[in-house]
Amino acid sequence: MVPSALPLLLALGAAATALAEPLRFVDCGSIDGSIQEVNVSPCPTQPCLLHKGTSYSINVTFASKIESQGSKARVYGEMLHVDIPFPIPEPDGCKSGIQCPIQKGHSYSYLNKLPVKSEYPSIKLIVKWELVDDQDQMLFCWKIPVQITS
Repeated sequence: MVPSALPLLLALGAAATALAEPLRFVDCGSIDGSIQEVNVSPCPTQPCLLHKGTSYSINVTFASKIESQGSKARVYGEMLHVDIPFPIPEPDGCKSGIQCPIQKGHSYSYLNKLPVKSEYPSIKLIVKWELVDDQDQMLFCWKIPVQITS
């Protein structure tokens, strides 16, 4: 008798679903937009384990409340309530999945990468990701807990 494949398929389906789950995040001041969903991949559990030497995909779905010619991302590692700038490869939101100019009432998928350099310390911190419009107002701001590990 052949063992049933159903339990295996259910387990694989549950694992795939867990990988695709939107993250729980804290909105830290989205004024000119509203966040619908934040995904960091791979990050199946929180806090996200960020492995040194690895790059993570960031996907934020948001709706704009304003018109803007452009947008710029700023990323920080927050430790003890101090924001330490965290460089990303492409800070220009218009080159990160957003079709500019940004229009009021439209939804956008912002896509970027979060590279974790080998020289970063192994530490727990908060990642804070902001996207500002051309007036330096917050389209979105979110925070998630992470742990940088070897």
